[in-house]
Amino acid sequence: MAGAALTGFLTALSLILAIGAQNAFVLRQGLARSHVFALCLFCALSDAVLIAVGVAGFGTLVALVPGFPRAMALAGAAFLLVYGAARFRAAWRGGHALTAQGRAGTRTATLATAAALTWLNPHVYLDTLGLIGAVSTQYPALGQKLAFGAGAAAASFVFFFSLGYGARLLAPTMQSARAWRLLDLGIGAVMWALAAGLILGPAAPAG
Repeated sequence: MAGAALTGFLTALSLILAIGAQNAFVLRQGLARSHVFALCLFCALSDAVLIAVGVAGFGTLVALVPGFPRAMALAGAAFLLVYGAARFRAAWRGGHALTAQGRAGTRTATLATAAALTWLNPHVYLDTLGLIGAVSTQYPALGQKLAFGAGAAAASFVFFFSLGYGARLLAPTMQSARAWRLLDLGIGAVMWALAAGLILGPAAPAG
C-alpha cells in the first residue's frame, strides 16, 4: 500500500513539476500574494478529479479489453521517453527564464484563468487520464489502486500549495540557469525510469 501510494505521488509530482503555463500562473499569483489559497485549491482539486477518473476508467477498460492496458502502457512509455529526452535537451541548452509580471485581478478572474489553463490544456488529460491511468494498472488490487490514486492526488496538493505559498522563496532560486538545468535533469531521469517500468511491467503479480 505504501509503495503504491509513493509511486502515485512521485509519478504525479514528476508530471506536474515541469514549469508550464498553469504552474507559471500559480507562481506569478504567489509572488503577488493574490488569491493564493483559492487558486491552489482549484488546481489541486481539478487534478484530483482527473486522476480519479483516469485510475477508475482504466479499471473498467481492463475488464472490457484485457490487452488495452499493455498497449496504453507502451504508448505512455513512448511519450515518457520523448518527454524525458526533451527535458534532458532543455537541461543541455539552458537559457531558462521565468518572470513574474502583471497585476493581480479579482478572484473570479483568477479562477477563470486557472480553469482555462487547466481544462483547456490537452497535456493535462494526457498526464492524468492517460499516463497516470496507465501506471495505475500495475496495481490490480483495489486497495493498491486507491493508494496509488490518493498518492497522485496528494502530490498535486503538495505541489500547488508549495508553489503558491513558497513562490517568494522559489523565485530567486529559479532565476538561476543552473537550478533549471538540475530540475530538468531530475525530471528527465524520473520520466525515463517510469518509462522503463511501463515497458518491463510489474516484476511479480500483486498479492
